[in-house]
Amino acid sequence: MLSASQLLDALLERARPVPSTETVSVTAARGRVLAAPQTSAITVPPLDNSAMDGYAVRVADVVAAGVRLPVSQRILAGAVGQPLQPGTAARIFTGAPVPPGADAVLMQEYCYAEGDDVVVNALPRPGENIRRAGEDIEDGAQVLAAGTRIGAAEMGLAASVGLAGLPVFKKLKVACFFTGDELVTPGTPLQPGQIYNSNRYTLTGLVNGLGCELIDLGIVPDTLEATEAALAHAAREADVVITSGGVSVGEADYVKAAVEKLGRVEMWKVAMKPGKPLVYGRVNDADFIGLPGNPVSAFVTFCLFVRPFLLKRMGAGDVLYRAFPVQADFAWRKPGARREFLRAQLQTDGKLALFPNQSSGVLTSCAWADGLVDIEIGQTVRPGDWVRFIPFSELLA
Repeated sequence: MLSASQLLDALLERARPVPSTETVSVTAARGRVLAAPQTSAITVPPLDNSAMDGYAVRVADVVAAGVRLPVSQRILAGAVGQPLQPGTAARIFTGAPVPPGADAVLMQEYCYAEGDDVVVNALPRPGENIRRAGEDIEDGAQVLAAGTRIGAAEMGLAASVGLAGLPVFKKLKVACFFTGDELVTPGTPLQPGQIYNSNRYTLTGLVNGLGCELIDLGIVPDTLEATEAALAHAAREADVVITSGGVSVGEADYVKAAVEKLGRVEMWKVAMKPGKPLVYGRVNDADFIGLPGNPVSAFVTFCLFVRPFLLKRMGAGDVLYRAFPVQADFAWRKPGARREFLRAQLQTDGKLALFPNQSSGVLTSCAWADGLVDIEIGQTVRPGDWVRFIPFSELLA
């Protein structure tokens, strides 16, 4: 068996970014991956501007608190004022260009108006409350790197330099199907021995959350012929095929055998818990990843391995999750022979509590938890120990 680290490294070595690109509007770019770096053709801000509502002054004109200055002009955002005459002040509003000659802006709270004058009750400092031209972005500067996943901040940044469209990689096509004669679609009454197919909905959320194009092939009967037919169809239609179930060693586990017949298996089994029976292979030009059937195992292995793999295939540059040291408020006295990922929740005191049942069939633990505690082979934990914690914010965004 591969270790979890070896499996992740091997998967990322095999991840080939999609070659095709397209241009989409900035408003439609959320979740997409930038295919080329973007530079600014303007300076942001374009002019020195006021960070406050107040009065633009010359520092040399305010030698003491209580100085009275005539207000020579009023400058709104979007307007450009005249040069500030010595011995005067300009009424100015947030975002408005600072008039030539002014070297400070005093907050209106430090001033009061009397007729056409303003009384200044504070001594200004040179540059006070002035946002300098280009302090955010210089003309010609790169604002977004290739491989960036576009979020709300990146959309706003692109718009701030006047970009209306962005070149992005085309959406990765991911086909999913699910094996097991015991599986039933929600909305259908359960018969004895049947269970609802939760993995279909978990993986739908995970794949769609990454911005991939999902091809949902539903439930496939537990026969080698049906599995081969579904796999062949999926490999024709998609860049990546993901299944859950049928990858272990049972007599009714046909997925691995179908991959071996139609393509090749390159990796099988990972020394971790939950999620040991994971398969990677190729069928024609499509990557294949077979996840375990247990719902927690499918969820955890997708988060830890499939998500980084898909992100790299999408063209993303930053695909690895981060872990953080957090104190445990639990004991783990069972040193295991496999690396374990425990569902845990951050408490109000900043420490981690474990879900009481860590079984791979208890999907409640994933909905309850805030992330995974990474327990190395042979590791034990006492309350107060620092452990490696992977928040779901690192795994689900």
